[in-house]
Amino acid sequence: MLTKGKIVLAVAALFSGSVFAQEPLDGAWIKTTTKEKEVIPYDYIREADVFWAKRIWRMIDVREKMNLPFKYPQQPLIEILHTAAKNGEVTTYDPAVVDADQFKQVMSVEDVKKLGMRVDTVMQINPITLEEEQVIQKNELTWDKIVKYRVKEDWFFDEETSTMMCRVIGIAPIMEDYDASGNYRGDMTMYWLYYPDLRPILAKYEVYNPKNDAVRLSWEDVFEARFFESYIYKESNVYDRNVQEYATGMDALLESDRVKYENFNFEHDLWNY
Repeated sequence: MLTKGKIVLAVAALFSGSVFAQEPLDGAWIKTTTKEKEVIPYDYIREADVFWAKRIWRMIDVREKMNLPFKYPQQPLIEILHTAAKNGEVTTYDPAVVDADQFKQVMSVEDVKKLGMRVDTVMQINPITLEEEQVIQKNELTWDKIVKYRVKEDWFFDEETSTMMCRVIGIAPIMEDYDASGNYRGDMTMYWLYYPDLRPILAKYEVYNPKNDAVRLSWEDVFEARFFESYIYKESNVYDRNVQEYATGMDALLESDRVKYENFNFEHDLWNY
């Protein structure tokens, strides 16, 4: 027969066991804001309200100081994008076709999983037979190979709100490509992603904030608020050519700045001060 004291001890033991079974909280409070965040839908834009528009293509280099959060070791941006692509959560578009950034040719999930994967044959000593034999090794994609991102965006002036607005249309990660000997062969665009489809995914992941750990933005906030450094490598033009096709070196950087300040001055000149 259980006495009152034994019942109390049994309940206490059960309670203490349930407490110790839980994982320890890594912090002083439970962080749920980012996980529960939902994206704010874009306002509808009437074609009749678009007074002026310009299409711009940018390049984000993660090796620049302001872009270091893009390769945050705990969870870089490419890990979020590539995991969503491999799981079929977002559609990927083939960069090898003409006008790839117009999202015409869909890539299969199997092709996405093969990106960055390398199969090597090495010779090793079998620990049982002590004989040399061939061993096939599969090397998965490593995040440090992704050093740049292409960003396609539309800039336009909305007469209804009298504001200059920017809408990101697509994002494409760029991977450093090496041959079997480890020699660098150039940059390779992995795939294009349609940014409006990415917004709900990017809103669920935090970005490192060097100023305040209590207030961290989401990746969706980074792109919407434009918290990154980039340079323009193409603008809409009659020849449909990149800046690098008619300017190199310092001239290409100056041309990029010219396009940037041309858009800034256009908005500035619309107002009287």
